[in-house]
Amino acid sequence: MNSKSWIVTSVLLAGLLIGGVANAMESKAVLTLEMAKKMAAACESLQGDQGFRPVNIAIMDDGGNLKLFRRQEKAFLGSITVATMKAATSANFPFSSRAFGEIAFGKDGQPGRAPGIAEIPGLAAFPGGLPVVTKSGQHIGSIGVSGASGDEDEQCAQAGIDAIADML
Repeated sequence: MNSKSWIVTSVLLAGLLIGGVANAMESKAVLTLEMAKKMAAACESLQGDQGFRPVNIAIMDDGGNLKLFRRQEKAFLGSITVATMKAATSANFPFSSRAFGEIAFGKDGQPGRAPGIAEIPGLAAFPGGLPVVTKSGQHIGSIGVSGASGDEDEQCAQAGIDAIADML
């Protein structure tokens, strides 16, 4: 192969590679602000319908960056941090903060598989944080709710995810 053919071949291969990377980047699912607003509204609606205590809602993207935060009137101030920690847990790991707690502390009398994991600063090992996962299995973010009971927080978070199911 002469040098001219080598250059042309190299340029063509580079173009294909760059085009493939650009195409892959464009097809990555993203948790949008519109989705986050819809999630928060559904969470607040369930809280009101069920009469749970007021909640704080933290929604993060897949990098653990806060996308949206809402604090209902009279929601506990301390729950601001807790909601954010629950969301951070499910943004960093593709499972619920409840499952994170079970990994740390165990379940049904069985010891946890990784007890030290609960000591990681900024993460929560109790219910109320859920990952947001697309139908194709892409982990695109999370929602963390705090202020009601753990189970009620998790119900609110699930209502938020259910509200955007058609967008996933």
